[in-house]
Amino acid sequence: MNKEKLVYTQNRELSWLRFNQRVLEEAQDVTVPLLERMKFVAIFTSNLDEFFMIRVGSLYDMSLADDKKIDRKSGWTATEQLTKIYDAVRPMYKERDKTYAEIKKQLNPYGVCGLDFKELETQEKKYVKKYFKDQILPILSPQIVDVNHPFPHLLNKEIYVVANLKMNNNSMLGIVPVPQFVSDILYLPGSDIRYIRMEKVIMEYMELVFEQYEVFDKNYICVTRNADISPDDEAFADNDDFRYIMKKTLNQRRRMAVVRLEAASPFSKEMEKYFCDRFEIKPNQIFRTKVPMKLAYMFAIADKVPVSMRKSLNYESFSPQNSPMVSDGSVMAQVKQKDIILSYPYESMDPFLKLIKEASVDPNVMTIKITIYRLAKKTRLVEYLCAAAENGKEVTVLIELRARFDEQNNIDWSERMEDAGCRVIYGFEGYKVHSKICLITYRNRNDIQYITQIGTGNYNEKTAAMYTDYSLMTANQSIGRDAADFFKNMSISNLDGVYQNLIVSPSSLKQNVLRCIDGEIAKGKNGRIIMKMNSVTDMDFMQKIAEASQAGVEIDLIVRGICCILPGVPGFTENLTVSNVVGRFLEHPRIFCFGTGSAQKIYIGSADMMTRNTENRVEVACPIYDEAIKERLNAEIKIMLSDNVKGRFLQKDGTYIKKPAGGVPVDSQQVFMERALRATKPKAPVRKSFWKRFLRFLKR
Repeated sequence: MNKEKLVYTQNRELSWLRFNQRVLEEAQDVTVPLLERMKFVAIFTSNLDEFFMIRVGSLYDMSLADDKKIDRKSGWTATEQLTKIYDAVRPMYKERDKTYAEIKKQLNPYGVCGLDFKELETQEKKYVKKYFKDQILPILSPQIVDVNHPFPHLLNKEIYVVANLKMNNNSMLGIVPVPQFVSDILYLPGSDIRYIRMEKVIMEYMELVFEQYEVFDKNYICVTRNADISPDDEAFADNDDFRYIMKKTLNQRRRMAVVRLEAASPFSKEMEKYFCDRFEIKPNQIFRTKVPMKLAYMFAIADKVPVSMRKSLNYESFSPQNSPMVSDGSVMAQVKQKDIILSYPYESMDPFLKLIKEASVDPNVMTIKITIYRLAKKTRLVEYLCAAAENGKEVTVLIELRARFDEQNNIDWSERMEDAGCRVIYGFEGYKVHSKICLITYRNRNDIQYITQIGTGNYNEKTAAMYTDYSLMTANQSIGRDAADFFKNMSISNLDGVYQNLIVSPSSLKQNVLRCIDGEIAKGKNGRIIMKMNSVTDMDFMQKIAEASQAGVEIDLIVRGICCILPGVPGFTENLTVSNVVGRFLEHPRIFCFGTGSAQKIYIGSADMMTRNTENRVEVACPIYDEAIKERLNAEIKIMLSDNVKGRFLQKDGTYIKKPAGGVPVDSQQVFMERALRATKPKAPVRKSFWKRFLRFLKR
C-alpha cells in the first residue's frame, strides 16, 4: 500500500481545530443569546484544554519515541504536527480573547459584570479586601523558590499566582496556588451579578501574602500536562484488581510532562527562559490569554440570572418531552408489541429507565446485562440495576474503567454495584468497551425471550438532556439472541464472535460497513450512502468512500468533528459532500444508511469511523428493521442535510463555509424541538357549542 499522503486527506489534529473553530463561531453568532455565547467560549476553552492534554500529549510522547514515523494523512512527523498545531492555535487565542471581551462588554448593561480590581467601586474594594483577609489569606499556601525551597509540582489545569520577590538584594520567585476548594469567583454585594475572579483577588494582595518582600512582575499561570495515559498491558494481565491499576494511573496523570503554559500577562525574557527551562518546553508552547483559564463558572452565572432576564440572555428553556411512541403503562409490554426508538434530547430517557425499573421487579425477568462507558454523578440506572440484583435477578455490568476523565466515577459506581450483588466485569487488555447495549432476558411460559436496547450514546442521564442520540428498544428475538451471544463472548474474552444481525468491532463492524459500500459501488450512479458520525479517520473507510465517489455513488457524510477525508477533490471525491451541525446540543448519533427504498439498510450504533473504534474498541451497531422507524430516520436525516442555519459544508482545503441561506431557513435542532413539543401538546378539547351545531346539522 502506498505510504505517501493521500491527496484527499488532511491531518486529524488540524481538522479537529477547525471543528473547535466552529464552536467559537457560535460564540460570535449575534442571533445566539449572550450568556449562551459565553457558554460557547467556555466549551471552546474546555475542548482546547482536552485537546492539549490528550492529542498534543500523545504527539509529544510519539515525538520522543519515534519521530521518523510519518502521519499518512498529512505526511508530517509528530514534531512537525506539534509545530503546525502551536502555529494554528495562537491566532485562535487572539480571536477567542476578542470574542470574550465583546460578549463581556455586552453583558454589562444587564448587570452581569466580570470586573478587574480597578473597576471596583470604593465599597466593593473594602468588601473584597476584608473577604480576602478573613476568608482567603488564612488558607493560602504560599511558597518561595530559592536554594532551600525547591520549585513545587504544579498541578494540571490549576491556577497559580506568581511574582518576583526581592529582599536584601536577593531575588526569588513567589508562588501561590489558588485554592481548589474555594469558588472560582467572588460575588460582590448588590442586586446585580457583579463578580471578580479569585486569582485576581489574590494577585492584588500579593503584598499581604509576602509582607517582608518587595513584590513585582505579578502574573498568574496555568500548566497543561500530558494526560494521555493507557494502563500497562502487562500490569493489567498480572493484576486481578483492575480498579487498583486505574487508581495508580490517575495518580500518575498528575505528574505528566507539561505541553502548554498559559499566562495572563507577557513574561519578561528572563521569566520566559526560567519557565521554559523549568518545564522543559519551548517558547512556542507559551500562550498569553486574556480569557479566564477556567470558565466553568459561567454556567452557574447563567443559573443566577433573574427570571425576568433569562429570556433575553439564555436559550428558551426546553426539557426532553415524552415520546409519542410510548404511552402510559408498562414499557416492557409496549416493546413486546413494537420496536420503539427514542431521540435524545428531544425525547426523554425515562422510558428506557422505566424499562429497567420494571425489569428489576418483574418475576419473569431472569437477567439484565449492560455495557457502561460513562454515567452521570447521580444516576437512577444504577439504583435500578442494584435493586434488580437485590431482588434476585442476575445482573451483569461490563463497565469500562478507562473512559477518559470518568475513570474515578466509574470506579466508584463499580464498587457500589458489586456491593449490591451485581456481577461487574471490566473488558479486555488493549480494547476499550465503548458499545451501548442492554439485554433483558425473561421467561415467557416455557420460552426464553429477550428485549434488547442499543444506543448511540452513553447511559448518562445528564448528557441525555444535552447530546443528540438515538436509543432503540426491540423485542426482535434474532437481535436478542445476538445480544445474548455478545454478552457471553464478553464474559469469556472472545472478540471474534459471529453474529447474524449485529455488527461488532473489532471483528465485523468495519468489514460489514465496507461490504455495504461495495454494494452501493456496484450500483454506480444509482448508489446512495448517507452516514452521520462524530469523526472520520479510518484509512480503509476513507479509501473505500473515495472509490465509491469515483464510481458515481452519491455520498453524504455528516461529521460533527474530525474529518480527515476532503470532499470535492477532482478525480477522487467529487461525489462526496461533508457537512456538520454545531448548535445548542452536541450532535452525537452514529447512523449508517446504504441504498434507498425497500432495499435500504440502516444501522445505528456506538462507533465512529475511526481506527480506534473499528480496530481497537468493542463497538456494536444494530440494523433497523421496523419500516416506520426507518421512515422516521430518513426524514430526520433529510432535515439535518437541509440545515442552512447551523449547518456548514467542508471544503476541499479543509475549511468550512456556511450552507446557502436561500429559501426557508432550516435549523434542524430547532425543528426537532418544535416537533417534540407539538407531539406532546394536549389536543384542545372540543367545545360544547360545536356538538350543538353538529347535532343540528344531523337533524336537517
